[in-house]
Amino acid sequence: MTITRRSFLSASVALAAAPPLSRAAWAAPLPREVDVVVIGAGAAGIAAARRIMAANRRVVVIEASSQIGGRCITDTTTFDAPFDRGARWMHNPDSNPIIRLGRNAGLDVLPAPSGQKIRIGRRNARAGETEQFLAALVRANRAIDEATRGKLDTSCASALPKDLGDWTGTAEFVLGPSFAGKELKEFSAMDKVRAQDRNAMIFCRQGLGTLIAKLGQQVPVVLATPASRIAWSKRDVSVETGAGKIAARAAIITVSTNVLTSGVIKFAPDIPKRTLDAAARLSLGSYDHIALELPGNPLGLARDDVIIEQSNSNRTGLLLANVGGSSLCTVDVGGSFGRDLSGQGEQAMVAFAREWLTRLFGSDIASAVKKTSATRWNAAPFVMGALSAASPGGQPSRRILAEPVGSLFLAGEATHEMLWGTVDGAWESGERAADAVLRRIGAVKSAEPDEVPTQSTRRSRPARTQASPPR
Repeated sequence: MTITRRSFLSASVALAAAPPLSRAAWAAPLPREVDVVVIGAGAAGIAAARRIMAANRRVVVIEASSQIGGRCITDTTTFDAPFDRGARWMHNPDSNPIIRLGRNAGLDVLPAPSGQKIRIGRRNARAGETEQFLAALVRANRAIDEATRGKLDTSCASALPKDLGDWTGTAEFVLGPSFAGKELKEFSAMDKVRAQDRNAMIFCRQGLGTLIAKLGQQVPVVLATPASRIAWSKRDVSVETGAGKIAARAAIITVSTNVLTSGVIKFAPDIPKRTLDAAARLSLGSYDHIALELPGNPLGLARDDVIIEQSNSNRTGLLLANVGGSSLCTVDVGGSFGRDLSGQGEQAMVAFAREWLTRLFGSDIASAVKKTSATRWNAAPFVMGALSAASPGGQPSRRILAEPVGSLFLAGEATHEMLWGTVDGAWESGERAADAVLRRIGAVKSAEPDEVPTQSTRRSRPARTQASPPR
């Protein structure tokens, strides 16, 4: 990955996630039979369903939580600006279909500003200090890349140069907790190297969760309906829920790796050990947003400025200031420190954010904070974490996880070898799984995936775009 002054922080802000807000579930009954049932109404599930609908096949999406989005949730009520509680950025503007679809749906999809700063104590790093950090980060990336050439997949920590000096802790934070939600010792060097360049950041002014919900507007989704048991064979599948049973020719399962290995969904017969072992090696890292309303811009920062600090401790964070030009700021925490902090609850998370900002910007900041909120993705029962990151030796597990199992097809960001941890990768994986299912059942697409026909046979109400706040 090429690191430049403009891009050295972009990877770290691209991979956040957090828990869904409550919303009334659709009351429509489940269909008894469809061609394909999709488990999960996140980006992968919506992408898969749209693809199947474009082929004029019957599909239903069942979602355990009370709203569409998965790890893309926009809160439009807590603050005066949209608060994306989970993923907030998209990438690859030249090839990403979500960007085109979002614009076609009338949403404002724009490049994110690129203001980035490092704080050393209560001052900004000087130009020479920033260059030192960039040089350290380039050396670290090169060392990790070199460690993967012709050798076994090792941890990023084992490949890190030992002489990064005062920038060691900062480099470890940017490459580990802020990029993958895990410490470098828990993170596969091969997974890091194969991650596609994510420097180009694109955002939706109305919120990324709002965008995904908009794209799912015509998709037949039944909310607040967890799958409890899935009986499968090579020919067909039966999904049991509290609202009834659905028979289908195939199922696309988009739940997170942590949910898949937790046992909350029973499978008959059991999913092969090879698949479950792959999911376990792709467990979710911890990444959360602590949101603070700071009217009057007391930090003196520009719109969407990104700030990290020179730190020799993992007790640190990443600041996204004045989100979209509003008074909303977020302090992002990840890795083992973020996991421990989120486990202490929202009050402890907000207290840390106040203390951290005070340390970097002065004692007046704490009293300037008005409304607050914090995400706790690890405690979200239908997600159980933020984003998948392969453990050392676990990078090949992504391809294994994507392999069909009888009539079951798995999708989600964890199944993408290069765009893991991103909405882009989740969407692409959903389309990939849908294409595989359509081939399996002998279907031929008759429309483009963004030209979604209304299904006259669907029995569940279409999901609607949720109201508008960001995370």
